[in-house]
Amino acid sequence: MEKEKEKEEQKTDEEQKESAETVEEAKAEVEEETEEVSKEEKEEIPEKEEVVEETVEAEGEEIPTPVEEEEAKPPSREEKVEEEEEIVEERIYTVPLGKCWIMPPNKRAPKAMRIIRGFVVKHMKLEKRGEGEEEEEAKRLVISNDVNERVWMRGIEKPPRKIRIRAAKDKEGNVTVYLAEGD
Repeated sequence: MEKEKEKEEQKTDEEQKESAETVEEAKAEVEEETEEVSKEEKEEIPEKEEVVEETVEAEGEEIPTPVEEEEAKPPSREEKVEEEEEIVEERIYTVPLGKCWIMPPNKRAPKAMRIIRGFVVKHMKLEKRGEGEEEEEAKRLVISNDVNERVWMRGIEKPPRKIRIRAAKDKEGNVTVYLAEGD
C-alpha cells in the first residue's frame, strides 16, 4: 500500500510540475503580447499628437485656456434679464404672513404665496386683469425662486410669520419680486 501511495504522490507531483510549466509558458506569452502592443501604442500616440498640433498651427488660432473660457462665457439668464430691464421703481416691503396661519396646516405655504402676490399687486399698483383688457399685453408679476424657497423652507405647514421682499417695476409695468438683501 505504501508503494501505491508513493506512486500516486509522484504522479501528482509530476502533474503539478507540468501544469506549473504550462502556466509559466502562458504568462510568458501574455507578457510578450502586451509588450508588443504597448510598443505599437507608444509609436502611434506621438503621431496623433503631431497631427493635432499641425492642424491648430495651420488654422492660426490659439486654444483658449480654462480661465479664458470662463471669462468668455455669456452672462447667465438672470444677469441678462437684469441688464435688459430698466428699473423704474423699486421698493422694499415687509410682508406680514400671520394670516396664513389661520389656514389648516397643509394649506399654509400656498396661502402665504397668495398673500405675497396680493400684497405686491396692491402696493405696486398692478391692475388686475379684466375681461375687456385682453387685447392689451397684461402686466406681469414674477416672484423669484428665492422668495418661493424661503416660504417653503420649513415645509407646507410652517411658513414664516413675515418676509422681507424687494419689488422692482420695469418700464413696461412688469413687477419682479426678489428676496430683500441681507435675508
